[in-house]
Amino acid sequence: MLTEQEVARSWRNLFNSPDFGEEAFRKAEKLLENLRPESPLRHRLAQELAELRRLRSQRKRQAARQKV
Repeated sequence: MLTEQEVARSWRNLFNSPDFGEEAFRKAEKLLENLRPESPLRHRLAQELAELRRLRSQRKRQAARQKV
């Protein structure tokens, strides 16, 4: 099991690049599993992950519209 500090560091490294993909999302979910369910960090990162997914989805839709 990783410490919260290790999870936070790994999380930053996963999303350091603006062109992260599905693999980064899968790794992020695995990192969340290393945190206790009641952890404030887990709650914050889960919300951040949902927001990152939403933003990535929006960018994909915008890119698809520009191609048309």
